[in-house]
Amino acid sequence: MDEKAWSEFDALVDAALGDRPRELQRRLKLFLCAIDWLPIVRYGRRFGSLPAAQRARFLSMLENHPAQIIRSGFWGLRTLVLLGFYGRPEAIAAIGYAASPRGWEARR
Repeated sequence: MDEKAWSEFDALVDAALGDRPRELQRRLKLFLCAIDWLPIVRYGRRFGSLPAAQRARFLSMLENHPAQIIRSGFWGLRTLVLLGFYGRPEAIAAIGYAASPRGWEARR
């Protein structure tokens, strides 16, 4: 994504988190910090410096982790990422998304 797309992404995620409780925002920051630092235990490097295959393995481990709180954190973060990416006007146009406030009635 270019700089404009990242700005739109950030704005969408910030708007989604803006009205959430501070405790939830704090837990999300903690979870992101854990994602960044925990790979050191297994791979000896932080998340951002891992090769793509190791990043994918690490995220897959979080996605399927036995602890519900970790899986919930992963899926919550995933939801925010999808919102930030697919909520941008350019992405909406690219995939041909045509939602209407009228829901399925608009298709008839």
